[in-house]
Amino acid sequence: MSEKKVITIFGATGAQGGGLARAILQDKASGFTVRAVTRNPDSEKAKALAELGAELIQADIDDPKSMQRALDGAYGAYFVTFFWEHFSPEKELAEARSMAQAAKDANLKHVIWSTLDDTRQYVPLDDDRMPTLQGKYKVPHFDAKGEANHFFTDLDVPVTFLLTTFYWENLLYFGMGPKRGDDGKLTITFPMGDKKLAGIAAADIGKCAYGILKKGPEMIGKTVGIAGELLTCQAMADALSKTLGQEVQYHEITPETYRNLGFPGADDLGNMFQFYRDFEDVFSKTRNVQLAKELNPELQNFEMWLQENGKKIPLE
Repeated sequence: MSEKKVITIFGATGAQGGGLARAILQDKASGFTVRAVTRNPDSEKAKALAELGAELIQADIDDPKSMQRALDGAYGAYFVTFFWEHFSPEKELAEARSMAQAAKDANLKHVIWSTLDDTRQYVPLDDDRMPTLQGKYKVPHFDAKGEANHFFTDLDVPVTFLLTTFYWENLLYFGMGPKRGDDGKLTITFPMGDKKLAGIAAADIGKCAYGILKKGPEMIGKTVGIAGELLTCQAMADALSKTLGQEVQYHEITPETYRNLGFPGADDLGNMFQFYRDFEDVFSKTRNVQLAKELNPELQNFEMWLQENGKKIPLE
């Protein structure tokens, strides 16, 4: 039997990287093996991956030598950055530049870069439909990832650009789930109007990435946009009502109101939802549910995700 190809996964203990790691490790017929990059090999999530058969390696994106060790002898890599740890698009750009250079130096055969749209291509900085943030971004956590794409192409890294989208897990962990008002009723609050929000289960991102790796060289140079389903917020509220057994209402607010909710990153997310709303046609073209299903036959729609996760949603 030929030796399995090593895939180095950055963010292996996070939502996307963890999904890819488990997809590979749980497939006994996989032609790949996982090298999971973590800053803390003693964490519970890291230990769980090791128990599944992952090789753990401690590395830091800011340390080129540790990056080199993490990629040494690997066939491919999954690169993802986590904006919400530091709220700095400049840091994300620096991290992506380091990743691209490390991939080039390691002579990797297939890289997946988890990216997003550079919204400034649709809403220029002088367009006052939404405020400019941090001096030169519209949606900082989107724009920096989209801008960073060129680091990979400039170095001729064999890359697939994976366009992700809104995680339904945000309803669990990011404070976007139903809230109980003074009247006792549950509501979800978004500035989406009646437009559809492209969403996906976080684990399905990793499974789609696995599908890309299995397809191999034919995916290099391509941009792949994925979603589990595109739903209006009213449809999401209806599905939540059905699963939770109590009515959930959709409370529509303006992006401006959302931007001023006062939590860290509210302005960024307010602009993000406005981009989803105002450019619904972009997402309907770039987030391909059918392609995601081909890459990942187990792809969940929102109702399927709720069946698995609905009871975990904290109801305040």
